[in-house]
Amino acid sequence: MNNESKSYRAAVVETWGAPPVITIVDHPMEAIPAGHVRVKVASAGASYVDALLASGSYQVKPSLPFVPGSEFSGTIVAVGNGVDATRVGQRVAVSGMGGGFAQSATVPSNAARPIPTDMPMEVAAVFMVSYGTALYALEQRGRLKAGETVLVLGAAGAIGLAAVQIASLLGAHVVAVASSDEKRALALDHGAKAAVDSAGEWAEAAKQANGGRGFDVIVDPVGGEMTVAAFRKLAWGGRHLVIGFAAGTIAALPANLALLKGASLVGVDIRQAYEKDADLSASISDKLFSLYASGRLQPHISTRFQLDGAAEALAKVASGAVVGRAIVQPRQSV
Repeated sequence: MNNESKSYRAAVVETWGAPPVITIVDHPMEAIPAGHVRVKVASAGASYVDALLASGSYQVKPSLPFVPGSEFSGTIVAVGNGVDATRVGQRVAVSGMGGGFAQSATVPSNAARPIPTDMPMEVAAVFMVSYGTALYALEQRGRLKAGETVLVLGAAGAIGLAAVQIASLLGAHVVAVASSDEKRALALDHGAKAAVDSAGEWAEAAKQANGGRGFDVIVDPVGGEMTVAAFRKLAWGGRHLVIGFAAGTIAALPANLALLKGASLVGVDIRQAYEKDADLSASISDKLFSLYASGRLQPHISTRFQLDGAAEALAKVASGAVVGRAIVQPRQSV
């Protein structure tokens, strides 16, 4: 057996901290449990959820120590009992609660979904969670119809940019909110009809960019004060999709606003949705892969890190410094 088969390098969180405290260790190669597969990791997305998990601030707190990286891609190199041996060699995308910031990961076989042969590994690493969340949010939770209007907060982030693209493909008129010229330009390049600065009177500026009308759907991965300001700009019967709290605070939304607008505040948690509906993941994946094959969906990867840079990757994502997506490539070296 070669050295790689005996151990692998992994980025490990051993104590909570903000920014995350990560140690690179040589981890013994574990046995593969029944129903699991071993994946040679190629790329892993660095997301805001990963930063929260690594700092102990997420609503679900993993046991220490643990390996971050809730979405990643790679190749199946071995399988446990009960798994079809022909899966060895499959290129897959994996999503879960961690494990991707390592050269090897052992995961349940049903968590490793085969990817199209023409999809690059780094694209696969950041595709399923952000685009899956956006599609589920807009189609199933937001009941978006062609011709409706959508306001996307944090429009150059992982979920925001995916939502801009998905909403545009579904025939919506999209107005994006982002904090810099670069981020707003990216949203426009990916289908937004207008983009406004998140500083100042941004909510009124967004409404004016929508012809002075309220929005049918709001995509909100930001939270905080922006949630209340955005909710006030809903049209009658509008749907405000709560996806995350990148601002770091949870809004105190006056309940009378929902009554006055006949509006809905709708939670979106694709992880729980997948747990409660065994067929949902497959149906969403199939649709996303079809859209990718047609050339209509393309993640924007702006920043790449080696495994030693995992802590820096999460710190930059948490600070909002990343435009589009950042990835960690565990097997890359200088």
